[in-house]
Amino acid sequence: MNCEESLALMHLYLDGDASEEEAQQLREHLKTCPDCNQHYRELKQTESLLSGAAYELSAPAGFTASVMANLPKEKKRAGYMRWFRTHPVITAAAVFFLFMFTSVLSAWNSDSSVSVSKQEGLIVENDLVIVPEGVTVKGDLVVENGDLDIRGQVDGDVTIINGDLVEDSGANVNMASVDNISGEYQEIDRIFGWAWYHIKELVTF
Repeated sequence: MNCEESLALMHLYLDGDASEEEAQQLREHLKTCPDCNQHYRELKQTESLLSGAAYELSAPAGFTASVMANLPKEKKRAGYMRWFRTHPVITAAAVFFLFMFTSVLSAWNSDSSVSVSKQEGLIVENDLVIVPEGVTVKGDLVVENGDLDIRGQVDGDVTIINGDLVEDSGANVNMASVDNISGEYQEIDRIFGWAWYHIKELVTF
């Protein structure tokens, strides 16, 4: 057996994979070759150090908690973005209503002129919409940013937004004056009521 064959056989022998015959050949060679004998002893010492360690490494007490405490804190924005990604339906609904409410609020602030639904026979004087005597308005009547004086009849619902139902004299009327309305009557004079009315109108389309 030469030294090259001996080196290959040493690894097999140390791993326990050499046959009895190969082990005997290696032992005979080691007796006659000082270099291979030295190399074999070094390999055996290395194997003993690796496989027969006297202790196991372990982290000191509180090591994990200390490492976690020293990690950089997650930014609030990242936390919000994670929440948005895990709740897409709620996020989409919130964005939808935010844009809708913003557009309605913008309309509230920008549009202060009198507007009235399109029915024939109505008279508009400054901020006053008049249903003249002898005239019957067919369908729902909506008056926005103005007052309404009903001297004739309204065959439908009446909605007044940011205004009042008045008499010819300009005074507010009592509920008996709504007898000229065949449908329902409502006044909307708060921003949230106004916004809700317009949101319902948008949704119905």
